[in-house]
Amino acid sequence: MSRVGKNPVAVPSGVTLAVDGRVVTAKGKLGELKLNLSDQVTAKMQDGKLVCAPANDSKKARMQWGTTRNLVRNMVQGVSQGFKKNLEISGVGYRAAVQGKMLQLQLGYSHDVNYAIPEGIQIKCEKPTAISITGHDKQKVGQVAAEIRSYRGPEPYKGKGIKYENETILRKEGKKK
Repeated sequence: MSRVGKNPVAVPSGVTLAVDGRVVTAKGKLGELKLNLSDQVTAKMQDGKLVCAPANDSKKARMQWGTTRNLVRNMVQGVSQGFKKNLEISGVGYRAAVQGKMLQLQLGYSHDVNYAIPEGIQIKCEKPTAISITGHDKQKVGQVAAEIRSYRGPEPYKGKGIKYENETILRKEGKKK
């Protein structure tokens, strides 16, 4: 029995949540998101809240139950508040800048790395060593942050590279004489 799936998804003011067959749609001030439900889970509105339930008693249906509930909750939170990931750049000469629809990264390579900013994502660089990624789709925000981090991940000896704001890098000791 899913403890997560039992909890209904509360719909805050300013957000409309609609269930149309196998599609759940959330609209809010930041945009609109849709989720296609699997055959294993049913969803319906009750008392202004969305309630998910397994369609049958199979193990797969019970596994999808809590997952679906949290995906809907993330949609509601995304269209009402949005999601944010912060990246930090450390290293001599490493910096980032937003130019139009491109994020330009200087990461110690012989060339600049240009990253095209996808639709629905906003990237800001308040400082040359800080990147802020915001958007209403949690999966897309996390994917963009992971792609940017992959250009130069943090290395364990000096800690140079791109890391998440709250990430801790396990440092290694260098060579001994």
